Amino acid sequence: MKIAVVCANGKAGKLITKEAMDRGFDVTAVVRGENQSVAQKVIKKDLFELETDDIAEFDVLVDACGGWTEDTIPSIPKAAEYLSNLVTGTDKRLVVIGGAGSLFVNPEHTLTVADGADFPEAFQPLAAAHQTALDGLRGKKDVKWTYISPAVDFQADGVRSGAYILGGEELTLNEKGESIISYADYAIALVDEIEKGNHIKQRISVVRK
Repeated sequence: MKIAVVCANGKAGKLITKEAMDRGFDVTAVVRGENQSVAQKVIKKDLFELETDDIAEFDVLVDACGGWTEDTIPSIPKAAEYLSNLVTGTDKRLVVIGGAGSLFVNPEHTLTVADGADFPEAFQPLAAAHQTALDGLRGKKDVKWTYISPAVDFQADGVRSGAYILGGEELTLNEKGESIISYADYAIALVDEIEKGNHIKQRISVVRK
């Protein structure tokens, strides 16, 4: 299986690249600048300049595009839209790093984590961007997408425990009542999904066991 990790220089992208390579997958890093991941194969190109010929050989694209500032947050839904358009009507899969704010907190699926009164105002733009990306993917009938939401407490430098709980559309807590996962454990879950392909055209979520 050939995998392209788009934005492989990011913290999540680096860990996903390493996890996939450690399992023996053929991985290419797609980066704008100098490659900082462990990948030996590299496409040095801006995400929004990728063309169908660039991704022709890949079975799976990983959208690891992130953003934390006012200038970069809009790139999250734009990246999901752009990459999904590249793979429309093909057998290629698109696996997207999602957000936790869109996870539902009631059985009726009318309220999300981001709707909560205690959800930080500072994170609202980020949550909205991830929601827009997910909504856009849901409307793609000819794209084999999978959107993976992390836990609410998504820890960039958290430990790699190697154990996680797979959830669905609703916020899932572990036995300690926590919604927490490290980037390293998230990478394990994401590569598991690449390997198994059990959730095509679905949103799933992960939390540390």
